[in-house]
Amino acid sequence: MLEIIEHTLEDTIKLLPFLFITYLIMEYIEHKMGEKSKNVIKKSGKFGPFFGSILGIFPQCGFSVSATNLYAGRVITLGTLIAVYLSTSDEMLPIFISEAVSPIVILKILGIKLIIGMIAGVIIDLVINLVDKNKINKEEKENNEIGHMCEEEHCHCDEKGILKSAIHHTLSIFVFIILITFIINIVVHFVGEDTIASWILNKPIIGPMISSLIGLIPNCASSVIITNMYLENVISLGSMISGLLTGAGVGLAVLFKTNNKLKENVGIIALLYIIGVISGVLIELIGITL
Repeated sequence: MLEIIEHTLEDTIKLLPFLFITYLIMEYIEHKMGEKSKNVIKKSGKFGPFFGSILGIFPQCGFSVSATNLYAGRVITLGTLIAVYLSTSDEMLPIFISEAVSPIVILKILGIKLIIGMIAGVIIDLVINLVDKNKINKEEKENNEIGHMCEEEHCHCDEKGILKSAIHHTLSIFVFIILITFIINIVVHFVGEDTIASWILNKPIIGPMISSLIGLIPNCASSVIITNMYLENVISLGSMISGLLTGAGVGLAVLFKTNNKLKENVGIIALLYIIGVISGVLIELIGITL
C-alpha cells in the first residue's frame, strides 16, 4: 500500500505546475480580456488541432489536463481537445529512450500520432461548425464561458481575484486527481501487467479494441503498460498505437470534474475510442511496420 501511495504522489505532484499555470491563464482571460478578445481566441480554433497535436507529443500528462480545463472553459474547440488527447505520449517517450529504441522508430511513432491527431481534430471541428453553426443560442454561449465554471463551484472568482481563484481551482482538481489515481493504481497493482497483456496477445482485430480500452484508463500507467508490452513483442504496432492514441492520461478524469455535461463527456470518450480502434485496425490491415 505504501508503494501504491508513493506511485500515486509521483504521478500527481508533477501535474501541479500545469494545473496552476492553466487556471492562471484562464482566470486572466476571464478577468482582464474583453468579450472581443475571447471571441478571437475561440475563432482561432481552426488552427487549434495543429498546435494541440504538437504540444501533445511532449511526454507529460499535464498537457491533456491543461487542454481539458481550457475546453471546459470553451477557450479551445473539441477538435483541439481530441487532437491533444490523441497525440499525448505520456510515458511512452521516456520508456523508449531508456530502452535505447532507435530515434528513427521513435520519430515515426510520434509522427503517426501527430498526423492522426491533426487530421481527426480538423475533421471534428469542420463537422461541428457545419452542424452547429446556427444552433447555439445566446444562453448556451454564456454558459460556456470560463466564468460559468466559477458559478458551478461557487468560488466567487471576482471577489477572490486572479491568483486566489487559480489556486482554488488548482487545489480542487488536484485532490480529485489524487483520489482517481490512487484507485486506478490499486486496480493495476492487483490485476497485474501480465494479466492485462494476456487479454490482447496475438489478437489482430480484438487487440486494438482492448488496447484502446486500456488506454482510456485515466492514468499515465496505461501508456507504461502498453509501451512495455510492445517492446516485449506481446502486442503489435497497431495495438500499441490504438492504446497510445486513447491514452490521454488523467485528462479524461478531469473532464468529468470540470465539464458538467455528462452526455458530452461520454461522447468524447466514445469518439476517442473509435478513432483509436479504427487507426490501430487500419495499421494492422495495411501492414505498417517500423
